[in-house]
Amino acid sequence: MKKRVFSGPNPIWHQVLILFILSYLFSSGAHSAEKAVLIRENVAMFYPDNFDAKGNLPSFALVKEPKKIGPLPKSWKTRVEFSSTFGQPTARVQVKPSTNLYGTGEVYGTLTRKGYTRSLWNTDNYTYKKDNGQRLYQSHPWVLGVREDGTAFGVFADNTWKQTLALDTAITFTSEGPAFRVLVIEGKTPQEVMTSLAELTGHMALPPLWSLGFQQSRYSYYPESRAKELADTYREKKLPIDVIWFDIHYMDKYKVFTFDSELFPDPKRMNDYLHDHKMKGVWMIDPGVGWTEGYSVFDSGTEEDVWVKDAKGKTYEGEVWPGKVAFPDYTQPKTASWWADLYTDFMAMGIDGVWNDMNEPADFSRPDWTMPEDNVHAGGIKFEENGKALPADSHKRYHNVYGMLMVKASLDGIKNANPEKRPFILTRSNFLGGHRYAATWTGDNDSTWEHLRASIPMSLNLGLSGQPFNGPDIGGFEGNATPELFGHWMALGAFYPFARAHTTVKSDDQEPWEFGKSIEDVSRTALERRYRLMPYLYTQFQAASVNGMPVMQPTFFADPTDGNLRSEEQTFLFGPDLLIVPQWADKPTLPKGNWRTISLVGETADDEYQPQVKIRDGAIVPAGEVIQSTEDYSLEKLTLFVSLDEKGKASGKLYHDAGDGYGYQNGEFVFANFTAKKKGKTVTVKIADTEGNYPLGIKTVEVKLMTEDGVKTATGSAKKAIRIKL
Repeated sequence: MKKRVFSGPNPIWHQVLILFILSYLFSSGAHSAEKAVLIRENVAMFYPDNFDAKGNLPSFALVKEPKKIGPLPKSWKTRVEFSSTFGQPTARVQVKPSTNLYGTGEVYGTLTRKGYTRSLWNTDNYTYKKDNGQRLYQSHPWVLGVREDGTAFGVFADNTWKQTLALDTAITFTSEGPAFRVLVIEGKTPQEVMTSLAELTGHMALPPLWSLGFQQSRYSYYPESRAKELADTYREKKLPIDVIWFDIHYMDKYKVFTFDSELFPDPKRMNDYLHDHKMKGVWMIDPGVGWTEGYSVFDSGTEEDVWVKDAKGKTYEGEVWPGKVAFPDYTQPKTASWWADLYTDFMAMGIDGVWNDMNEPADFSRPDWTMPEDNVHAGGIKFEENGKALPADSHKRYHNVYGMLMVKASLDGIKNANPEKRPFILTRSNFLGGHRYAATWTGDNDSTWEHLRASIPMSLNLGLSGQPFNGPDIGGFEGNATPELFGHWMALGAFYPFARAHTTVKSDDQEPWEFGKSIEDVSRTALERRYRLMPYLYTQFQAASVNGMPVMQPTFFADPTDGNLRSEEQTFLFGPDLLIVPQWADKPTLPKGNWRTISLVGETADDEYQPQVKIRDGAIVPAGEVIQSTEDYSLEKLTLFVSLDEKGKASGKLYHDAGDGYGYQNGEFVFANFTAKKKGKTVTVKIADTEGNYPLGIKTVEVKLMTEDGVKTATGSAKKAIRIKL
């Protein structure tokens, strides 16, 4: 045995050498960006000097590969520094301490995101227990920053790989994939940044009107007689509703695109029953296909060779509700086409909408409940307008967009099956830009006050991440809501963009009447308020489809320069003109101005459950009559809530079309513009002008003028000015 030369501690030169090697291998020092170009007047693209195009492109979030329009101006405010952290590519944007940060997609926590570190790795996270809710069902590598003066910027890491996002004195993206590029948007206001984000990542499609109505779900309603009973009870009790949902128990042994012959022997009959009650049916489809020979979906998928492969090239075997499953590889063109075709017969059962769940993808056979990172996707599909086919690569690259690819294929199939109808899909898993294909919800929450309160900042940050159509499970999914909690959640839920009550199979029945007559009445009032505001709500969704603005907006959008509003997360804006203040809000910070409380269905400002609804001064908000279903939607009798500003003026807008179909794309729509002006002791309200060629259909207009002395009301014709004496 040889003697060791040094028997004691390493000499200092040895330690210095080790430190030098480690610092070289795990350097966190910034490298200068090789290229920073302008792709729009207010959007810059930053590239690291070792950018890996093959490893990151085509982009999933961008609808079109951007082109350079010029060099980056020297005056550009927000810069990106690229580096390597423990061998992993990192992008960092320094922020001032006074800057507030938002966005980051679907994350549990406060409205302001500074101080959080989240993992971008889509995860089935029941009641948000894993990683303190900092790793949920969706990934949005996006941050909205609002500076002290109200100007804003957005930062977007254009890669889909597993990564972390840390927010403190800097915005830091650290990826487990190759070096990536970063987009930076500058805006005079946060609203301007949101509009630019939508121009880059696409606009949501205008949804069918029925999808804005209230929706009742459970895991699960079965058999057929139970679902019919539910529909009957809603109509008998005159609780407005548009949709009943069907979870996995309708299936034959949980095999997708099948129906249990005993529980639902005639699914078309079930859907016809709902349609007769002026309701729609939304049915669940998961990605995991039961591994059963003789099952047509599995057999055809195997014949077409559409499955995700493991690292050895064999079809990966996972486990979900049916037991052993295979997962479709949606990166392949043949898989997307095969999957879309499966919807032809499915939608022929009279199904109105589809729920794509468990698509992170969830896999019960693995420790982290998803497939291995070294699984292989074959690629080949051309994604959106980029024109380049997705390359073959690992699941670590495509995991975060697996759900997005699934809903895109589902959307294609549903549109092919029902070309004359606007599709509706709800997805649990998604990625930045996925709003182009589906609405979303915040996953399996808890029936607790904590999750009720958290639903506001969660939904707001999803909206601030480019997903306008979202909301939580009203009442909470896990556990049993108390009557008080359910009443407050229904009252608040009337103002979520997506309004659906949902609960787990283990919970007590969680329909409004199950909590006693008083909570049933609370629920009825809440739902009547939502349906009364349907003209305004539909108008906001139309706006979102063209400008990307959230429907549910943070209160600071009322005045981005007011720093006191930046952390306000108990209240929110419902569109730009209405402020929602829950009764349980504790000393909320409200925006300046004369926000007047309005009563929609006779509720008072001190109602125990119903949030106060306040109208912005200078706004005119259109409202309709109380209806039980959007199938009864009509503008024949329109109410205008009018709140004059300090100059004695107000204005508002209403959008109207058929509520379904694509006629609006050919001019079959109408905009009505409302104006109000005070002159002396008289306020004159007019429908100033209209745009489009769809009939407005207004016969009677009721004006409710909000004044310091109360509400003054006048009724007249839509064709003539309506005057109110003060």
